[in-house]
Amino acid sequence: MVKAPSDDLPLMSTEEGIVLCHPHIPSKAKEYVCDTLDSRWVGQGPKVDLFEASFRAKFRLGPCVSVGSGTDALHLAYLLAGIQQGDEVLAPLFTCTATNIPLLYIGAQIKFVDVDPLTLNICIEDLRKKISERTKAIVCVHYGGLPCDMDEIWALAAEHSIPVIEDAAQALGATYRNRPMGCDSEFTIFSFQAVKLMTTGDGGMLTFKNASLDATARRLRWFGIDRALKHKGVWKNDITEIGYKYQLTDIGAALGLAALEEFEQILELRTTLYQRYVANLRDLSHVRIVDDFDARKVHAAWLFSILVERRRDCQLKLHGEGIESGQMHYRNDRYSVFSCNEEFPRMDSIDGNYLCLPLHTKMNAADVDRICDVLKAGW
Repeated sequence: MVKAPSDDLPLMSTEEGIVLCHPHIPSKAKEYVCDTLDSRWVGQGPKVDLFEASFRAKFRLGPCVSVGSGTDALHLAYLLAGIQQGDEVLAPLFTCTATNIPLLYIGAQIKFVDVDPLTLNICIEDLRKKISERTKAIVCVHYGGLPCDMDEIWALAAEHSIPVIEDAAQALGATYRNRPMGCDSEFTIFSFQAVKLMTTGDGGMLTFKNASLDATARRLRWFGIDRALKHKGVWKNDITEIGYKYQLTDIGAALGLAALEEFEQILELRTTLYQRYVANLRDLSHVRIVDDFDARKVHAAWLFSILVERRRDCQLKLHGEGIESGQMHYRNDRYSVFSCNEEFPRMDSIDGNYLCLPLHTKMNAADVDRICDVLKAGW
């Protein structure tokens, strides 16, 4: 395993400088959580149902099934898509390993697709080259909150009559052609991990277009058991499929409900900070912003990433000024668990250059200006 360049840079505290990530805890979170703790339900209960309904309404989605993590949601999506042992799935090379490890649970054959150096999303040219009659699904990730080139992906999927599974863990609030992520693909997942745009402590959401899958998704989420039948008080329902313990709790849902109330403000602040970064850095010759500025796409502003030469020196310069930076994700082919020996020239071309800068709701415009001033001065 190749050592990450920032492994020996100590994490900062908020007292020491501007940290890379910070959770957003809504103003009503404590009130809603305490209300839950005083109730009968702390596990999966009525707040989970309310959170799912509220989330679905806010983002104009199909059926929504909440789970314990974005990884759980991906595993359920793969199962509901009919992916089986030995099936070939096209998936992004550059992503959190959570995108691809659930495919290993199933025993699917992962075929990695190279990265687009402009966006760090899946490369359409490489996707087109690698899709075949053996391909059973396309998985795409909206890196940092920037939507993929979905028109092109949907066209390829339709040509081969296979589903698209969107890992939108980083893209809640993003839009593509003025439609929220999750509206148009067969399956889409979101993450509510600690430092995502909104958090349930840890959690995730699966949404899908085919409403007939809803009952199956809910059974798979809870051991293969039909909870509605079980809660009638008589144990008569059979278990006919392998299920999992993937449900969200009412404590997590309480955090989620509080976050939904503030989501517009969260997104507005992060978008404002993102745009300020762009205004400061777009014309710098030694910094390239990871964004194609495609008019079809509205960025969710979860990450702000740049490409720089001598990344290590850049990180050291930032760290010396009290600014944390890092590589949030790594190319998955370098992990032994995936056993991949292919060549990925596009990833190779930027592997030592990408860097994430701080972006979260504990920051303000002056913080962004300070970071950009350090970058403008060079390293």
